[in-house]
Amino acid sequence: MTAQANTAQDANRDLVLTRLIDAPREKLYAAWTQPELVTQWFAPKPWSTPKAVLDVRVGGASVVTMADENGTEYPNPGQYLEVVPNEKLVFTDAYIGDWEPSAKPFMTVILTFTEEAGKTRYTAIARHWTAEDRKTHEDMGFHEGWGQCADQLEELVKRI
Repeated sequence: MTAQANTAQDANRDLVLTRLIDAPREKLYAAWTQPELVTQWFAPKPWSTPKAVLDVRVGGASVVTMADENGTEYPNPGQYLEVVPNEKLVFTDAYIGDWEPSAKPFMTVILTFTEEAGKTRYTAIARHWTAEDRKTHEDMGFHEGWGQCADQLEELVKRI
């Protein structure tokens, strides 16, 4: 069973990235759900992703660890809320696994992979708890960082 996430956008709390990627949606879904693929594209360069631990199922936990240029690691724990293979992933940092609340919820991510003219419409919605969190994320470079990661994701799915 899944808790259907609302994909209607809220301009006050959502940041959105969408791309039409010339690859089947199965490859994009795989790049988000297979740890050995996530580590190849997830962090904007020159950062890296040394580790990804994913339990891709509703209620499953994830920890994707990014590292800066000096090797300092930044783990990003979360929990899956909705999993529709090759179509949709919804996860949040409000929980860090086993429905344990996080210290400070920041966002829920809604990813959709939709077939369009033989390609995939990839949409990532970062839904924040507050308008202030949305502004903070935007000021941190959401559009640049997530855009660069989408470029890296596209490069990867063309190779696999």
